Amino acid sequence: MKKTGMAKSDAKKLMGKMVAPGAAGFGNTGNTGNTGNAGEVVDKREQRRRDQALGLVPFAVKLNSELVAQLQALAKDSGKDLNEVVADVVTRGLAA
Repeated sequence: MKKTGMAKSDAKKLMGKMVAPGAAGFGNTGNTGNTGNAGEVVDKREQRRRDQALGLVPFAVKLNSELVAQLQALAKDSGKDLNEVVADVVTRGLAA
C-alpha cells in the first residue's frame, strides 16, 4: 500500500472513532467490556476473545419493542447487564 493510501486509511479510522457513539470522551472511551476495570480500553477483537473464553456466543434475535423495553427496565431495576438479564429469563423460561 502506498504512503498516501495508508494515511487515508488512518484518517478514516480516526474519523470513525470521532463520530462513534460515546465519542464525547474521544481518546479515552472507557470501554470496559466485561472486565469491570474502568481505565482499561478493550477493542472488539479482544472483547470477542474474552467472550469466547467465557463460553459466550453472539446470538442476535428480533424482538418486539415492548418486550425489549421490559427487559431493559428489568436490567435497570436489578442493576445487572442486559446480557445477564436475558440469559436469566431464557434459562428460567426453558426450565419451565
